[in-house]
This record gives sequence, structure tokens and C-alpha cells, in this order.
Amino acid sequence: MSERKNRPTQRTIADRLGISVGAVSRALAGDAQMSEQTRALVRQAADDLGYAPDRAAQRLRTGRTFVINLILPPHNEILGFGNLLVGGISAGLDGTPFDLLVWPDHGTDQSLTRIKRIVQNNLADGIIFSRTQPDDTRIRFLSEAGFPFVTHGRSELATPHAYVDYDNHAFGRLAAERLIAGGAKRLAILLPEDRFMFHHHLLHGFMAAVRAAGVGHEVLEGITLDSEADDIAKQLGVRLRAADPPDGLIFPGDVSALAGLAAIQDQGLVVGRDVHVVVKQTSGVFDLVRPRVDSLHEDLSAAGRSLAHVIVDRINGVAAADLQLVHPALTEPDRVSQK
Repeated sequence: MSERKNRPTQRTIADRLGISVGAVSRALAGDAQMSEQTRALVRQAADDLGYAPDRAAQRLRTGRTFVINLILPPHNEILGFGNLLVGGISAGLDGTPFDLLVWPDHGTDQSLTRIKRIVQNNLADGIIFSRTQPDDTRIRFLSEAGFPFVTHGRSELATPHAYVDYDNHAFGRLAAERLIAGGAKRLAILLPEDRFMFHHHLLHGFMAAVRAAGVGHEVLEGITLDSEADDIAKQLGVRLRAADPPDGLIFPGDVSALAGLAAIQDQGLVVGRDVHVVVKQTSGVFDLVRPRVDSLHEDLSAAGRSLAHVIVDRINGVAAADLQLVHPALTEPDRVSQK
């Protein structure tokens, strides 16, 4: 009992710094209207004093749970997707009063059910989710409910919503332009299922480049970014053995690219000589692949940090239209600047 009685409170922090308890509370909540210097000063004092929020008291006082839910699909096409994104979000929430709760998900129908449960039972203050669709029912539901959320990806809905996305249009265009510059005459791209928004961004960027150059092109059929690696290798092998095979391949994910390299080599072809390849990589694994494969980078850790900053801002009332970020397709694994 005495241990609980002696634990530091927001009043302890306020007395040490000579500011109001309200200012301490706002700073610990990550209020964007306060200066970063003040927020950092309060966080440092809280750390020095060993302050930890009393969740039950906070909920009674504010009505907030101080929990943010991440609905996490498997993203098997990207090596380490979950670890990179969760690590970035956790780093972005560091110094705020919010804890991250991860809900694994295996499809948008399931995620909508979970999102409704979170909202209806007040299980969190904000929600983060990915794999958006052009007309996304999850975005529509949360927007109509007035519940804070941010998506990893965009939509085509008229109502503005907060998002952090990767510039897949630029990736599709730049990847095709690199292949063309390298001498490829017939390009092929592996795409995600067309129900996802980033399918359309990738396709439109790819088509802009191949049409401008007037080269042959195709979308690989019978497989998608979500296909099993063995199926990708098998189907691509069939295509490489057929008439007029592609000599330039684009893979928007690490796993599909590894399967593609296996198919190329199984046909006795040489990457960089017979078939040129451009990969979107997130894990850095292709820095170790030989022969070297051309790649563009997506920084998922930076995306996670941005998602954390945006959801805190949404919870604190910043307008959704002011919280829309698109991270660039990086030619080198440089870090995206934080929010």
C-alpha cells in the first residue's frame, strides 16, 4: 500500500518542473499543440522519477483507454513485415501514454468484425490497419463512427482519412524505367490481387513507363503477390519457357523475388544477362544476393513511426485531411525522415 502511495504522479512531475498538472498531462499525451521541447522535458522528468501512469485512474478521469490497436495481416510476401512495422510503431509511441495492442488478422472481412468490436466496446482510443481497398468498408465504418484511425495505404473514398503510404506508383514506374534503361524489351510485373489499392498504384506506374517507352509488357497471369512461393516459381518457369518470354521482371516483395530468382536459374538463365530484375525490398536481404539484383527500398520502420505519430495526432483532434503522408520509393536504403 505504501509503495502505491509513494509512486510519482503527474503532480510530482509538475512540481519538479514548475508547470501545471494540465500541461504535464497534455505533454505526456503527445499533444501536437505543445512544443516538442516541452514534451521532451516532461518525458525526461517522468523517466527520471520513474513515473508510470495509473491506467484505471486515467480511464475514469479521461474516458480514454490509452491503447492503440494494430490490425496486422500476415503480409507473407514481405520478409519481417510485422517485426519492422510493429517496431516502428512502438518507437513512434515511445514517450506517449499509449500502449500498442496487436490483433493478428487474415482478411478484411475478419478485420471489419474486430474493428466494430473495438469501437462498440471502447477497447482502444485509435486503430491502425493496412491492405486498404479502393472502396474500403473499414474506412467507411470508422469515418462514419467518428473513431480515430490511420491506414497503411490509401483508398478512393471521397471522405478524407488519415493514412501513411508507400509510393507504389513511383516504384512501378521507376522499376520499369530501370529495366528499359538496362536494355529489357519485354517487361512483366507481378501484382497483388486487384481488390487492393496498391495493385492499382503499381499497375498505373508500370503502364506509364512502358507506354512512354513503347516496349512490350505484360502482367504475370495465374499468380499474384500473395501466391505461395512455390507456385510463383512454377508459373514463372512455365512463362520463361514459352514463346516471347519477358526479359525484364518486377517483383514488389522480397519473397516473390526470391521465388522469381529460383525460376530464372532453374531455366538455366542468368540474372543481369538473360533476364533483368528489379525488386522492392524491405528487409535488406537482397544486399546479400549474388549476382546483385537491382532494387528500390521501402522503409517499413519509418512507416511505423509515421503511423504512430499520425494516430496520436488524430486522437488529439488533428484533422484527417492534414494527416496524409506518402513515403518515397528509395533508390538507396536511406531512412525516411520522421513525420
